Amino acid sequence: MTMKSMLMWDETLFRDLDAFEIDYIPDQFNYRENQMRELAFLLRPGIKGSRPLNAILKGTPGTGKTTSVKKIFADIDEIQSKMLTVHINCQIENTRFMILSQIYRQIAGHNPSAAGNSYKRVFESITDILLNEDRVLLIALDDANYLLFENELNNILYLLLRSHETYPGTRIGVMVIISDMDVDLSRELDIRVSSVFAPTEVYFPPYSVDETFQILKERVMQGLYPGVLSDKNLDLIVDHTLRSGDMRVGIDMIKRAGLNAEKDAVREIGEEHIHKAYRISRYLHLKYSINALRRDEIELLRLLVELSREEEQMTSGKVYKVVKKRLKLGYTLYYEALRKLDSLRLINLEFRDGRGRTRLINLRYDPDKILLYL
Repeated sequence: MTMKSMLMWDETLFRDLDAFEIDYIPDQFNYRENQMRELAFLLRPGIKGSRPLNAILKGTPGTGKTTSVKKIFADIDEIQSKMLTVHINCQIENTRFMILSQIYRQIAGHNPSAAGNSYKRVFESITDILLNEDRVLLIALDDANYLLFENELNNILYLLLRSHETYPGTRIGVMVIISDMDVDLSRELDIRVSSVFAPTEVYFPPYSVDETFQILKERVMQGLYPGVLSDKNLDLIVDHTLRSGDMRVGIDMIKRAGLNAEKDAVREIGEEHIHKAYRISRYLHLKYSINALRRDEIELLRLLVELSREEEQMTSGKVYKVVKKRLKLGYTLYYEALRKLDSLRLINLEFRDGRGRTRLINLRYDPDKILLYL
């Protein structure tokens, strides 16, 4: 290696490291013009002071749903309109009380009063603001599939969409963002909710090979200095990204590959830096799914990892005997937690042939990797 090709200790390959953060909103946002146009049409009544039309945004992870919503919300917040916009990350805010507290925080600018607050009191404070200021509220429930357990999605939608019955004059619209293509909301929602929800579905298809290349190329131009990543090596990142089915994996890989190259004190990202980055970035879904778990669900997953090393076949009944003794979970809570781990694709639940309702439990990831992120 020549001195010229070596990176000095005070030099960096990154023009802007923030460009590779998961929540970064890029200046250039292409290939979602049709979806943005449809969303703008649905929200138009809200800008004029009426209730906006409800929507379901559906597509696999990393297909631009969240960025589209944040872009449109930013545009709405810049113009003079009666509509307030609130984005909720349901991986983090996953109960009715937490969601309402976050809505209040975003529209009032401070936390709701802690003294004896129930969700009803927080919601009343929200409606007071809307009615006193004559404002319309638009809420995006992002990753709403995390609310399908313990009926939380039905509970929060019922409260929001029927608010005008209890607080006449309130106008609230809801966007539900779903990243699990197996979820069918028409089956999941109660009739009392679906009758007032009546959403328009906006589909976000996976990006093509060329679109994936161009999106990652734009991110490279924003975040790295010229010449750091060749198009040939970007093609390698595109291949890994398409294999994972998630644009966020590709963006994370570029960042990690750049850091790997900096560690080696070289001015260009090589294939070895990309392969090393992929070994971590490919588990991005595992990391975010575990972050969305509650304490009892984490303990159950940890127990399943332990039992997978001891048992050739794990069945729901056999595991419950251990859970009852060690985690003190009742069967209903145990089964709900199991369903959640399955829907997050951390485990695979399937009925065993000819054995009634007994289910086989298999881990979807290497046990050591699960323990690492736990």
